[in-house]
Formats: sequence, structure tokens, C-alpha cells
Amino acid sequence: MELILIRHAESTGNAARRAALRSGAEVIDVPERDPDVPLSAYGREQALRLGRFLAEREPPDLIISSPYLRSLETVRLATGREDIRLDERLRDRDMGAFYRLTPRGIRQRFPEEWRRKQELGKFYFRPPGGESWSDIALRLRSFLRDLPAEGRVLVSAHDAVIFVFAYLLDGLTEAELMELERTSVANCSVSHWRDGERLVFNEISHLER
Repeated sequence: MELILIRHAESTGNAARRAALRSGAEVIDVPERDPDVPLSAYGREQALRLGRFLAEREPPDLIISSPYLRSLETVRLATGREDIRLDERLRDRDMGAFYRLTPRGIRQRFPEEWRRKQELGKFYFRPPGGESWSDIALRLRSFLRDLPAEGRVLVSAHDAVIFVFAYLLDGLTEAELMELERTSVANCSVSHWRDGERLVFNEISHLER
């Protein structure tokens, strides 16, 4: 079994979040609901670069994507294939009442929840109406059980999902996962496991050519 995970390319939401953080805003200017956030123009270029990288390697036997638009657009542009299976267990973390808020916005609007997050830690903290990282782990355990025993599987998903895949596949502790999370998973990066052994994590050389 080979599992190749890609994080979706830059979305308009990623760009809007960076702009909000630079300006000190409390709210990220994203008009769409989370499943409908598309790729940015730069994100589409990233996906094409990823496609050239993947074309130099053995093609996957199976492609599975989060149903969120930014993930599906990425893998379609990168592979040119239409036989892509959608699986809602790969969706991005549901941020509940925190959606569209910057860290500053969360502190200002939900001070008690902010303090609870600091006490409980990111892995187990669940935003109001949202998911914790441990919730993601539960759905990914189910996803991994349903994969074929052999073959090359390409997965298009989101940064939190890829971190939790590493937690499960590498047998990390909560502390080890939080240490890994200190380095962000880049847009359109590639992470690769074969028979449970990690070969590469957060590979971005194809974007720097």
C-alpha cells in the first residue's frame, strides 16, 4: 500500500486569511461557505506544477478527494482525471462558530472559549459547533480501514487532515503531533507513506522549480 497525500493548492480563503492577519482584522473576508471556497489564481498554477511532478511518477490506482471544492479542483488540475472518488471523511476541520475568525477575533468574541482552548490543548478542544483534532482522528481511522490492502492511493485533503494522518500512520503521541504541527503543511505539498513507513512529509520542491 502506498498513500500519497496532497494538501489543496492555495485557495481564496488562504489568501484572505493572510490579508486579515496582516491588517489585524477579526474577521476573514470569505463570502462562501467553507465547502465552496475555490482556488486562487496562484493556487491553480500550483496545482499545475504539482501535476508536472506527479506525471514523472507512477500513476495512482485510486484517487480520493475531500468533497470541498478547493481539494477537488486541485486534484483535477493536477491529474487531469475525472475518476475521482469523493469521501466526506477527508473534509476540512469544522471550525463551528470560529469559522471566518482570526485568532484575534476568537479572543475578542469568545474569551471563555479561548481560555478553555489554552487549558485543554488543540488536540481535544472543540470549538462551539465544531470539531476537535481527535474528532478528525476518529473519521480518518474509519477511512484507513476502508482502503484496499494494496495499491497506490492519491488523497487530496486539508492541512489538519494531513497532520492527523501523520498522527495515525506514524503512531505519534499528542505531544509529538503538536510538535509536528509547529511547521505548517504547505499548500500543494506532498506527503508519502509506503506500507506504513513515512517516505516524505510536506515536500514542496516541485513548487520551487
